[in-house]
Amino acid sequence: MHLTHLSLLNYKNFEAADFRFDSKINCLVGPNGVGKTNVLDAIYHLAFGKSYFNPITTQNLRHGQDFFVIDGKLEKEGEEQHIVCSFKKGAKKVLKRNGKVYDRISEHIGQVPLVIVSPADRDLIIEGSETRRKFMDGVISQSDREYLRDVLDYHKVLSQRNALLKYFAANHHFDPETLGVYDLQLSGMATRIHAKRMAFMEAFQPIFAEQYQAISGGEEPVSLGYDSQLQDAPLEALLKTSLEKDRVLQYTTKGVHKDDLRMEIQGHPIKKFGSQGQQKSFLIALKFAQFQFIKEQVKGMPLLLLDDIFDKLDEHRVSHIVGLVNQDLFGQIFISDTHPERTEAVVKAIHQSYVSIRL
Repeated sequence: MHLTHLSLLNYKNFEAADFRFDSKINCLVGPNGVGKTNVLDAIYHLAFGKSYFNPITTQNLRHGQDFFVIDGKLEKEGEEQHIVCSFKKGAKKVLKRNGKVYDRISEHIGQVPLVIVSPADRDLIIEGSETRRKFMDGVISQSDREYLRDVLDYHKVLSQRNALLKYFAANHHFDPETLGVYDLQLSGMATRIHAKRMAFMEAFQPIFAEQYQAISGGEEPVSLGYDSQLQDAPLEALLKTSLEKDRVLQYTTKGVHKDDLRMEIQGHPIKKFGSQGQQKSFLIALKFAQFQFIKEQVKGMPLLLLDDIFDKLDEHRVSHIVGLVNQDLFGQIFISDTHPERTEAVVKAIHQSYVSIRL
């Protein structure tokens, strides 16, 4: 799969713009503030129906405008795919593939497999568990639509249960039967979600370890673990034991919405004990493992977006990335960089077709 054409209208800083891409390497070069990252984000938007950097849709509008359109053409298995994502203030976002509007944007996930590597990925280390769960869900969902449906439905029922707990507290009333209906629904979905996260981690961990060793030279041991309350007991039992606490706090304290990824170096949290270089290596290994995992699951090459990556990495890490590209382990790649000469020198050494787009 590769993206051949991208058209933007009132998207972020672009009034109107058209881009034609090479099937292998595409370099977006220019000074800071011209919109290189915004082009990458528009490509991400076509794949996921939302921005990678700003999930608030109205904030992706060009200043002073009330609508945007992202229009992309891709080649997939010899056939052209036409995807359009549009939004107008006061209306729902619309996502169309080959002229057909999706009832739910989530139905589109997986149609355009994609991995983005960005300085913003540091949030995976420094932010809370929700960021890491979203990463895990994002990887699994690109090849498992049933999993994505379970995650979305789980959070919907979770919100209803939390609203009911608040209602009980406000009205000094308690109805265990109604609560039990939500508990039963949550338990079934949580069991399936937990099982698939466990299976994912079993497959993903060795891929990650291999990538980290290649990037860092294997100088220090790192680990990626999965923590879940469901490793102790089924959710139905956990909800019963936490009922009084849930009623006092007015929200659900047990469940897969509390799961987390444990990121460690030499047995300690990488957030506290990892150097900047070690954290960067960890994150790139995580993203390249994501690429490898998705590639194996979908039996095809995901798009790879590298945002400002050469500015953030030392020569050794850049050399490793270039080496992987030269081994033809990736499909279509998009690179943003502030230094055209640096980017051109790197891609020329790869001996692959490329285009350089100056913004």
